[in-house]
Amino acid sequence: MIRVAVADGLKSVEVGGGGILASDLQGQPLLAGRPATVRVALRNGALDVEGRRVAGARLVPAGPSALRLNGREYPGSLEVLRNGDGLAVVNELPFEEYLAGVLALEASDKWPFEILKAQAIVARTYAAYHRWLNAAKAFHILASTANQQYAGRVAETSPVWEAVRATEGQILTLDGRFFPAFYHTDSGGHTEEPRLVFAARNMPALRAVRSEFSGDSPHFAWNLDMPIGQLSELLRKGGISVGTVVRLEVLERSRSLRVLRLAVHGTRGTARVSGADFRRILGNDTLKSTLFAVAVDGRYARFAGRGYGHGVGMDQWGAKAMAEQGYLVYQILEYYYPGAALGMLR
Repeated sequence: MIRVAVADGLKSVEVGGGGILASDLQGQPLLAGRPATVRVALRNGALDVEGRRVAGARLVPAGPSALRLNGREYPGSLEVLRNGDGLAVVNELPFEEYLAGVLALEASDKWPFEILKAQAIVARTYAAYHRWLNAAKAFHILASTANQQYAGRVAETSPVWEAVRATEGQILTLDGRFFPAFYHTDSGGHTEEPRLVFAARNMPALRAVRSEFSGDSPHFAWNLDMPIGQLSELLRKGGISVGTVVRLEVLERSRSLRVLRLAVHGTRGTARVSGADFRRILGNDTLKSTLFAVAVDGRYARFAGRGYGHGVGMDQWGAKAMAEQGYLVYQILEYYYPGAALGMLR
């Protein structure tokens, strides 16, 4: 089983289904009958379920129909818990069923079968690592780009189920241990060392590789022209208050040429920031990667870059191209995770 946070920071939650059994976290029933909808709200610091105050609520389907939240169906159960100043909704379900929901969003069921199998093994490894890392917490992993996207229930007819079943239980290990098998959309031609991207001390010593399989990725090369006013405001909101930006100076690049550090020169001073933080502040979907060059012309900051994502681990579009050229799943994994070994999840 795995516990996945499918929503967080909410003030109220409405869950639907063909019939719902609602209980508190100790298993005591909260509602009579089997309502088609249950609403949970945060009131005065406590959870309110149809007028009853509880520490948390557990919802399970009373029949074959799945639970529904925000237009998606979820297998297993949903728990509504207090998390910080809001509510979190946690989906507890079988691990392999979760994996199918990941593949439905993190890959395309129209891609070659070998890349779907590679994606299944990598996503399973990533999830297994986080389940181990967060075993004592209320949930193991987030259903977002912060961890892995997750679609909820996936139809049995979807091709992603074939990839999940064909690789059932298979994971990667590094030096005999779990590790977060990162992946990203497009490396721009070269992957990156995880210790240069992520600040956590337990990052694996995964070697960066040249990705020679750019394929037909729409993200291999890109341009972004951002108005100076917008850039300056985004930086201010991100804690970098230098007035109006007049110049962006790259101070350090990695061997893959990604920006590690840059200086932001403005009308009110200069600030230094990591490439990863700079991208996060501008928006990870706006500034697609830290593999860029930039010039400021007074009206715009003009970026020219390559790739999409943090660049660590498997390049999905590169792996797709490898599969199209006849490479097998284990050749793809060996290419992007040099030194990793195939193992079984127990």
